[in-house]
Order: sequence, then structure tokens, then C-alpha cells
Amino acid sequence: QVQLVESGGGLVQPGGSLRLSCAASGFTFSNYAMSWYRQAPGKERELVAAMSSTGVSTNYADSVKGRFTISRDNAKNRVYMQMNSLKPEDTAVYYCKAKWGYLYEYWGQGTQVIVSS
Repeated sequence: QVQLVESGGGLVQPGGSLRLSCAASGFTFSNYAMSWYRQAPGKERELVAAMSSTGVSTNYADSVKGRFTISRDNAKNRVYMQMNSLKPEDTAVYYCKAKWGYLYEYWGQGTQVIVSS
């Protein structure tokens, strides 16, 4: 069955770094655009970063440009997000999403990131 499993979240001090990982299985990973979303308490889920199926195109939320980097390894069926210079406002549950066309969309269960001193 389709699975997206995020890992790498945790508690980090402001200015610190984390690397999130999302392991995919049950579908042809290389066909899917991958993205990271986040949802903070009391807020709507928002797009953080996205990458095309080939890895050629990327897109970032203005709030994370220059600090976060999305990458993927199609041989390992994984997508990553390197998060640097973390701020308290980056605190959220982070989700990965796989999407192919308009019909196929899968979500992971999320990983918590807390940025606090």
C-alpha cells in the first residue's frame, strides 16, 4: 500500500538546523512531484517547498527562501528538506505530499518540529 513516512523532526534552538526525510513506498516515486507542507497550531496547512518529479523545478514559500532546501533521491524513493537558521515561527507539524496529475495525491502522517530556546 502507499506509504509516506516522515522523520527527522524534533526540538531545536533558534538558529539551529534540522533535516527532514520522507520515505515513499507503494507507488512509482519518480513520477510524482513532491512537496513539504506545515501546519502550526491554530493555522491552516501551508506549502513550504515543492519539487518536480525530475528535480529540475523547485518552489519555496517566501518565509523559508534561502533557509530551507528541498531535494529528492529517486533511486532511494526519498525526499528531504534541509532546514537552516530555524526560527520559532517555523514550529509546526511538517508533512510530505506526493502528487501526480489531478487524481493521485498522498500525504504522510507528519513530523513535529519545535524551535525554542
